[in-house]
Amino acid sequence: MKEPIIVKSDDPILNTLEFKPYRNVVQRRVIPFIPGEGQPQTMEVITPWGAHLMAKKGDLLVGELNAPDDMWPVTPEIFDASYMMIGPGRCVKRAVTLLVPLTDLTNGDPDQPVTIHTLEGVDTVRAGDFLLAKGVRGEIWPYPKEKAAEIMRPAD
Repeated sequence: MKEPIIVKSDDPILNTLEFKPYRNVVQRRVIPFIPGEGQPQTMEVITPWGAHLMAKKGDLLVGELNAPDDMWPVTPEIFDASYMMIGPGRCVKRAVTLLVPLTDLTNGDPDQPVTIHTLEGVDTVRAGDFLLAKGVRGEIWPYPKEKAAEIMRPAD
């Protein structure tokens, strides 16, 4: 197996990529992660693609309305800068997400593994199955290509 390419949000290679702006077009559910006293103050969240991310007390768990097990942690600061509440337990992403094919990092090799250091943990993915997303504070994460095709539209 090939050694993964490692990418962090401050990696200079990100400045060479041609990120394009997209808007998310779906409503999502949101649940605050507020464990009680004596309960664990962190929670491991396993994404549908197998990433192990860590939610900390005060993070928001954001997910798809029609897929209760499909959720991911978002820090309060990123949530406030990126999302808008539209009702109890419902939000939409108001911020633009910048996307670029991960294969732009791998010289077009779709089978190259890429390890991405996100705010919530480290995730290794196959370049051909994911885009690289960049958020409002320069944070990065892998974004499944199939999901992007369903719910993302180019920003005007």
